[in-house]
Amino acid sequence: MTTDTMDTHAPGRRSRRRQALNKVPEVTLYFWVIKVLCTTVGETAADLLNDNLGMGLTNTSYLMSALLVLTLVFQFRARSYVPGLYWLSVVLISVVGTLISDNLTDNLGVPLQTTTVVFAVALAGTFFAWYASERTLSIHSIRTTRREAFYWLAILFTFALGTSAGDLTAEKLNLGYWLSAIVFAALIGAVALAHRTLGLDAVWSFWIAYVLTRPLGASLGDYLSQPTADGGLGLGTVGTSILFLVVILGLVVFLTRTRRDVAEDDPLEAAGARWVSLREG
Repeated sequence: MTTDTMDTHAPGRRSRRRQALNKVPEVTLYFWVIKVLCTTVGETAADLLNDNLGMGLTNTSYLMSALLVLTLVFQFRARSYVPGLYWLSVVLISVVGTLISDNLTDNLGVPLQTTTVVFAVALAGTFFAWYASERTLSIHSIRTTRREAFYWLAILFTFALGTSAGDLTAEKLNLGYWLSAIVFAALIGAVALAHRTLGLDAVWSFWIAYVLTRPLGASLGDYLSQPTADGGLGLGTVGTSILFLVVILGLVVFLTRTRRDVAEDDPLEAAGARWVSLREG
């Protein structure tokens, strides 16, 4: 196991080998914007394939799951963070997470209250197993296959949980799409404020906000795509999906060219890796 330190002759620059250890982007404003856009696409694209194109929930689930597995194969084989590949994986896992929740509620008749609790328990179990195995939940230390597997499994459950929680809030609690979006945006703001002013742990702040962006994006997607009679703007799933996909593509191309979201390694992890490198050298 080897790593390189920062280039002391060029402050702010990272070595090529150190960059290659990171499989996820830096958490910047770009990250959160694309994440919300991906969650919106996950909501509208699932509805587009299922309803507008007449594929049905089951066939749509099979197709998108197969595409996700194929994309994740390339993601796992990549040696470093690749913006296009990473965010394609997020878009697809957003769709699949939505479909898992929809299958349970629509095909199997499981109540939204139950699916919300089940996915919350599944996510908590993933975090427990991840920490027990790796002693960290930091996304700045995703440099092994096992950690990346825990990472993507957690991402899947955040999307499924967010879908169920968002639907529960918007439909069962009768808050409506727009008000639901405001509620979840306010909760994300509260998490950010708690992190900055009350010292809420950075890792837990990230994961709590990550879960909350799913129902935020889903509520926005429903608000934009649903008919005005149902409380939406009536843009339709086709228009909303295309609009957000174009914006995502533009941002990903920008980040690919500028590399503004290349993540730093976790300092403690990097120090340990340097110690092992010196010992083996």
